[in-house]
Amino acid sequence: MLMAAHDMYSTVLAQMGNPTAEAPPIADKVMKMFRYFTWFTQMSGLAAITYGGGRFGWEKWGGGSASPKMVANAMAGGAIATSAGTIMNAIVS
Repeated sequence: MLMAAHDMYSTVLAQMGNPTAEAPPIADKVMKMFRYFTWFTQMSGLAAITYGGGRFGWEKWGGGSASPKMVANAMAGGAIATSAGTIMNAIVS
């Protein structure tokens, strides 16, 4: 009984072919959108870092009233966003 079941299942499994991988229909457009999103994330991170550095300079020499904690948070957020864009780019590629 077990031999008959084994023979039947191995015959059925032997008939299955090796499937070929095929990309989904809109995969190229999704990847293009993902690359634009990665680029935008990196550019916004660099802009936040630049803004934070400029704001620190303005506070030091201009005597502004913005909180240094807010400026530091902007710079930290920019660094995280830039790192996230780089990590996403490395994962996809």
